[in-house]
This record gives sequence, C-alpha cells and structure tokens, in this order.
Amino acid sequence: MTFIKENWKGVLFCLAISVPSWILGNLLPVIGGAVFAIIIGMIIAIFFKEKKSLQSGINFTSKKILQYAVVLLGFGMNLSVVVQTGGQSLPIIIMTIGISLIVAYILCKVMKLPSKIATLIGVGSSICGGSAIAATAPVISANDEEVAQSISVIFFFNVLAALLFPTFGTLIGFSTTSGEAFGIFAGTAINDTSSVTAAASTWDSLYSLGSATLDKAVTVKLTRTLGIIPITLILALFRAKKSSGSSKDKVSLKKIFPFFILFFVLASLITTIALSLGISEEFFSPFKTLSKFLIVMAMAAIGLNTDIVKLMKSGAKPLALGFCCWVSITVVSLLMQRVMGLW
Repeated sequence: MTFIKENWKGVLFCLAISVPSWILGNLLPVIGGAVFAIIIGMIIAIFFKEKKSLQSGINFTSKKILQYAVVLLGFGMNLSVVVQTGGQSLPIIIMTIGISLIVAYILCKVMKLPSKIATLIGVGSSICGGSAIAATAPVISANDEEVAQSISVIFFFNVLAALLFPTFGTLIGFSTTSGEAFGIFAGTAINDTSSVTAAASTWDSLYSLGSATLDKAVTVKLTRTLGIIPITLILALFRAKKSSGSSKDKVSLKKIFPFFILFFVLASLITTIALSLGISEEFFSPFKTLSKFLIVMAMAAIGLNTDIVKLMKSGAKPLALGFCCWVSITVVSLLMQRVMGLW
C-alpha cells in the first residue's frame, strides 16, 4: 500500500501525457510517440516546477516501467526467423555496430563528452535507437537528462534518414525493381524502427513493390535489435570490473547485472517456441503494442525530469557525435553492400 500511495500520482501523470503522445505518434510515425512524449514532458517541466508529490512515481516510471517495456519487446522477436532470414545482413550489422561504437568511443575522448551520453548515443545509433537506449540506460546508471539528450539526438537523425534516404537510394542507383538492396540499407543504416518502416514504405510506394522492401527492412532491423543483448551484458561486466578496482565504491556484478535483459531473452524464446507449436504471431501483438506504449510512458517521465534549458546549452557536442555515428554507419553499410555484391 505504501508503494502505491507514493507512486500512483506520478505514474498517472505520466500516463496522462503518454496517451496524446501515442495518438500523435500513430498519426506521424516518422516522429513517433516516444519523441512526442519526451518533448511534451520537457515543456511541462518548464512551467511545472513543484513536482514533489509526483516525483516518486515519475522516477518509478522512468526506470522500472522502462525496464518492463524492454522485457515485453522480447515477445515481438522470433529468434528462429531472425537467424534464418537475417544471416545475409549479419556481416553488415556487425560492421555498422562496430564502427558506431568505435567512433563514439574516440570522439568521447577527443570532444571530452560525458561517457554515459557518448555510450547511449553510440549504442542508440548502432542498434535500434530508443529501444537500445532504454535497455542500456539502467545498465550504466544514466540519469534522465542523459537519456533525454541521447533520445533527442537519435530522433533528429532518424527524421533526416526517413525523409532523405529514399531519394538518396535512387540517386546512388539502388534497384527499383527489387526492395532487397534498399531494405538492407534502411535496416542497417537507420536506427529506429519507426523511421526504418517509414523509409522502406516510401520506397515500396515510389516503385510499386508492395511490401517487399518493408519485409526485408524489418527482418534486418529485427536481427540488428538482437545486438541489445551482448552490448548490455558487456557494459554490465565492464562496469562491474571498473567498480571493483575502487576501494571507495565497490559494486558487485549481482547488484548491477541487467536481469531484465534475461527476461527479455526468455520472452523471445517463449515467442519462438510458441510460434513453432502453431500459435499465431497475432497472439503476441498486444505484448508488442504494450511495450511500445510503456516506452512512450517512460519517455514522458524522462521529459518531466529534464531541464530543457540546460539540455539546449549542452547539446552541440552530442549532436556532432550523433552526426559522426550516423555518417559512419551509412558509409559502412553502403561499402559492405558493394563488397557483398548486393547492389
């Protein structure tokens, strides 16, 4: 009862923001509900300074509900299908993830960026945008402002990619009779699912390909999303090792291990087994929808905890880092496709 009493007001307040954000996100999928939620939350935070009675619930939403959302994402992933159909794009995915993380690490040192922001932008750029940031933030103990800043950077380049990549694909000579090349490109070079689907759908519409490009892009994106698992586990191990070297602040792996990621894997395995037994994929649709909604709700909480003035003052370097990661991923994706003879 004490838990409910302390948190219900803040959770309900975040829910009230997430509902219109969800609706707006469905109307404008290129932007997405998560971005609307974080923006609305930040705007409200400017004028609504006294949040004492809501703060506990807001913090619970931004941390725990975010983890629950990541677990539910697992119900949207059939591991057997990903392994079977994603093998073609796996070398490209590995290279793009690798180059993004390397660029983020180097520029973090060169530009003297906070390591947590650099990590979130690097992971978000290389894997799957907001979902990867959502999974990584609790592992590295990133605060709400760091998460908000990273989400904002990822959002900016998501929109650019969704709007520009179909035209760019035509200019560089992707096949307009098949959705394979552009689908792989969209799935590996655009980081958020909403923008991947937006760009792929645009390509299908431009060249009357039905859903061929979209199917390819989503499969590649699904394979890429699996990168969340090893990345978060490696970060947890790295943090545990780093903390163990400090006599002042030792942290055990048991305390910081991202157990919600194990539940994420379990959810994916349940989905895979269930589908192999003949259960319809539609059965898991509510879980995927709920996951997306909870992410929107968590982003509303993060927005409420964010000082937008401070965010804008310190935003140039993270934006530059995001741009470098974005460009490097795009270039590597194109080079790998050329080497592999996909276009």
